[in-house]
Amino acid sequence: MHQGKLVFAQPMLYLPLSTFRRCVAEHNGEHKVKDFSCLYQFFAMAFAQLTYRESLRDIEVNLRAQARLLYHMGFRCQTISRNTLANANSTRPWQIYADFAQHLNGIARPLYATQPFGVELDAAVYAFDASTISLCLSVFAWAPFRSTQAAIKLHTLLDLRGNIPSFIHIADGKIHEVNVMDDLVLEPGALST
Repeated sequence: MHQGKLVFAQPMLYLPLSTFRRCVAEHNGEHKVKDFSCLYQFFAMAFAQLTYRESLRDIEVNLRAQARLLYHMGFRCQTISRNTLANANSTRPWQIYADFAQHLNGIARPLYATQPFGVELDAAVYAFDASTISLCLSVFAWAPFRSTQAAIKLHTLLDLRGNIPSFIHIADGKIHEVNVMDDLVLEPGALST
């Protein structure tokens, strides 16, 4: 029998679950939910991110391989099927996880506020960049980029002390970074590159 905490369960212990539950209640995320709660969905997607899973099938196969250890990972359900995870991802409000991520960023940023990064500056320093993410035009017709390609742009403002994103904007693939910079709200005296 397993003794102690699994590696996945150890960082999950530090999550502020009261804040997560508040975000779920604020967006009514547990409406008509029987077994697979928003917390289990978060755990499944965190597991997928930390273990570099590429699809729902990949997530399902890996979690089923750990079926005996799911309880020790924080799940209180027997198995997690691909259909259940797909339905949860498509029907539950994404704002739950966005609000929770903002709260986690609020916790992490002060921890790195005094960390040196090689340049002696008193002001905050940010880096702004965009990445184009190619998509299949037949599946994502709402995101035309070129005549035969679909794409979106992920604009990110990165706080260089701690490498924590402080602003993320997802836009049409044709929108240039200069147009998104008008939406940024930086603190007074901050430097942006």
